[in-house]
Amino acid sequence: MQSVVRLARSSSRAPFRRCLATTAAPSADALSSSSASSVSSRSAAIPLSNVEAQWARLTSEEKVAVHEQLEVLQQKDWKELTIDEKKAAYYVAFGPHGPRTPTSQPGDSLKILLATGALLGAAGVLFYAARALGNPPPKTLTKEWQEATNERALEMKLNPITGISSEGYKGKGFVQST
Repeated sequence: MQSVVRLARSSSRAPFRRCLATTAAPSADALSSSSASSVSSRSAAIPLSNVEAQWARLTSEEKVAVHEQLEVLQQKDWKELTIDEKKAAYYVAFGPHGPRTPTSQPGDSLKILLATGALLGAAGVLFYAARALGNPPPKTLTKEWQEATNERALEMKLNPITGISSEGYKGKGFVQST
């Protein structure tokens, strides 16, 4: 389906408004009914005082009307605007709505902390249960076995250039445990 961009001139303001249409051209009846509904929605101005509290309850058409109302107001000198108009303009532009909606609610930090603590506790219990119920370490990990491996490596002259059998070797060899 081919999209056609049409420019509709708004009766209440001078700049053009761009609309995206999915059909080629709307009929004259559709244009007159849509312009009448847009004029009626624009005529009922939404109060800008405390827009922050009202924003979540507004419909999308009312949000657009508030946005257009603020666009007209912001064309005036910034010093002439009231405090409520400035707050409304700032909230609509930068408020915590739309893509800037916070991802976490108040109190989520405590829930996350408790869940993380519970998971760490469960992991600790599983670790100590596996250590207690598991087999003992193999005998090749004992210090005596590793020292005997060092003696055997010296008898067999393993790695005579840089390893345990080399002259002046000062490393531990195969001994890993303390």
